[in-house]
Amino acid sequence: MKPVKRSIRRHFGLTARQVAVRSKRPWYFQWVITALFVALGYLIAYQQFVGDENVHEKLSQAVLENRTLSTKIIQVERQLQIEQAAQSNLTKELNNVQDENMRIKGDLVFYKNMLNGKKRR
Repeated sequence: MKPVKRSIRRHFGLTARQVAVRSKRPWYFQWVITALFVALGYLIAYQQFVGDENVHEKLSQAVLENRTLSTKIIQVERQLQIEQAAQSNLTKELNNVQDENMRIKGDLVFYKNMLNGKKRR
């Protein structure tokens, strides 16, 4: 039993040998690969954003479309303001007409009562 414990302690205990894990590639090779990937990413981004003229055309087209839509929005807002003003005017006129109608109906009832009163005498 003692030999088994000793072999375990020798591999896992405080007295175990220190092991260093080393990469198979040298450090300068890893830096070269990193630099290549960074350069490749930069070239792809440069190709996509600067080298493509289609992006500039799309941008100018989007700006033009934005302007036309903003003018349409302004026109629709003004039309809505006009309609709201007309609606409020119609509401006021309708209230005035209804008040006048009620007053005329009251006058009509008064005159009918006057005529009915004259007929009875």
